[in-house]
Amino acid sequence: MIENIFDFLTGLSSFLIYLVLFLFSYIENVFPPSPSDLVVVIGGSLIAKETINFIPTLLVTTTGSVAGFMTLFYVGTLVDKKFVRSGRLKFLSAEAVEKAEHWFQKWGYWVVVLNRFLPGTRSVISFVAGLSELKFIKTMILALISSVFWNSIIIYLGIIFGNNIELVDFYLSRYQEIVLVVTAVVVVVLVVKYFFFNKKSKA
Repeated sequence: MIENIFDFLTGLSSFLIYLVLFLFSYIENVFPPSPSDLVVVIGGSLIAKETINFIPTLLVTTTGSVAGFMTLFYVGTLVDKKFVRSGRLKFLSAEAVEKAEHWFQKWGYWVVVLNRFLPGTRSVISFVAGLSELKFIKTMILALISSVFWNSIIIYLGIIFGNNIELVDFYLSRYQEIVLVVTAVVVVVLVVKYFFFNKKSKA
């Protein structure tokens, strides 16, 4: 797959390469899963070959990431207002929503900062951020900061390992797997603690 993506991008003009990088960065947030990180790494390798430049690459990938994040953020605000609070979602009580909003408002902005470093959960984070009614401008700024740091890292990896993208892909895949496992463990622990203390308080 790496060779196919690389061959496809190298056959495009600089403008179209930037467009593809933007689209993949955007789509990954809205319609996961998407190999956007791998595509951005390949973009870094094209910088090493002087096909494209670093600043425009960072700009378009970051813009795509933030645009995708804020799209689902906006969707989250709509769902919250039109469905949850109207009581149309019978399986989701108002109490559960209030608790979720409370915890996300307490820790949410830190989660937004870390969202790009949490592959597999980025769409969930952006949606819940909107559902929890975090401040739009502050959320967008923090999503921007997160995207700049993450994209800079993987673009730089592409530049350094331009001739061995498979190695970067291998380590990115291992990183994603570790993050997903850790996230799953944390979620299970929190759920168990919630039900344990809830049951204990009722007793």
